[in-house]
Amino acid sequence: MNIQDIRADFPILSREVNGQPLTYLDNGASAQKPQVVIDAITTAYSHEYANVHRGLHTLSTIATEKYEAVRGTIARFLGAPDENEIILNSGTTEAINMVAYGWAMPNLGAGDEILLTVMEHHANIVPWHFLRERQGVRINWVDCEADGSLEAQKIIDAITPKTKLIAITHLSNVLGTVVDVKTVCTEARKRGIPVLVDGSQGAVHMPVNVADIGCDFYAITGHKLYGPSGSGAIYVRRERMAEMRPFMGGGDMIREVSKDSVSYADPPMKFEAGTPGIVQTIGFGAALDYMMGIGMEAIAAHEADLARYAAASLSGRNFLTLQGTAKGKAAIFSFTMAGAAHAHDISTILDKKGVAVRAGHHCAGPLMEHFGVSATCRASFAMYNTRDEVDRLVQALELAHDLLG
Repeated sequence: MNIQDIRADFPILSREVNGQPLTYLDNGASAQKPQVVIDAITTAYSHEYANVHRGLHTLSTIATEKYEAVRGTIARFLGAPDENEIILNSGTTEAINMVAYGWAMPNLGAGDEILLTVMEHHANIVPWHFLRERQGVRINWVDCEADGSLEAQKIIDAITPKTKLIAITHLSNVLGTVVDVKTVCTEARKRGIPVLVDGSQGAVHMPVNVADIGCDFYAITGHKLYGPSGSGAIYVRRERMAEMRPFMGGGDMIREVSKDSVSYADPPMKFEAGTPGIVQTIGFGAALDYMMGIGMEAIAAHEADLARYAAASLSGRNFLTLQGTAKGKAAIFSFTMAGAAHAHDISTILDKKGVAVRAGHHCAGPLMEHFGVSATCRASFAMYNTRDEVDRLVQALELAHDLLG
């Protein structure tokens, strides 16, 4: 892949921030958008916009065809056997709540257990707390190691006879740790335990094939995959979809409604209530086409090179403490600085040099507690980042250390 050609596809990367070239390293929170996505959104709004489904006029037909085509695009991107196993939504948060309300709530009761890792994003924690508070479901936790690694066997060993669901991240948004979800799914299936995989980060940085992984649920978010916010999807294995009840009611999820009864549409429409994010979804499809055009293997190889270079550059600074140094980790680096320097102050100084990083708890409270820190800075890399930008990050960090140390 030609990194300069890719960078040219992202208009925002040519701008300056505070008189400095933009070095955008907040991709774990949200990635920038290529021109092809911006054009797809512009075209949809300016020339083709109408509500989808049931409309018989030309614009509705065009919008519906483009919207529904994205379902197939997502299925190809995730290696799903059937596009009807793809439920379109606003992103991973909605997807996990859909599983919590639609599958777990009617199938789990008091004393049943959900197994999580300490690396989970709040989006894969809070919905399970709802079940803990309301139905007496128990949450069991698996800790990662001091270097941020987490072997699949440790998750498997934590399974008990009461475990009814395993909900785990594919790739930590804080540490960059990659979890061997395939092995977990293989062992869970032997025990009849469904597995939900939070693919918000995993699907961004490496090829994903849900059929090979063997998971029951796999959630992705559009805005992290170079698409618009308000877009996303979840793969749901057909057998699990048959066990789910609707999460929300209204719009396209119905077949017939009367005063005395309601019948539902067939899946996946059964789980897609109301007017959807039409243009957001069309833009999401354009983003996935763009990524697949480059090739996920090529993206992964480029980011692996960045990860090695950044790890060597950052670990060579004795004033930094890296949280997460697991072998094979993705190009996501969380760190603290020696002394009393707060993550917010570090981030503010970096911004003056045009370097955008994230500062805070990264929606990962249990992980922050596990490492004994209240906040970190996080530099998260994408396919358009370069080694030169790693160098700019290091130079900005040295300035921050001089000013705050």
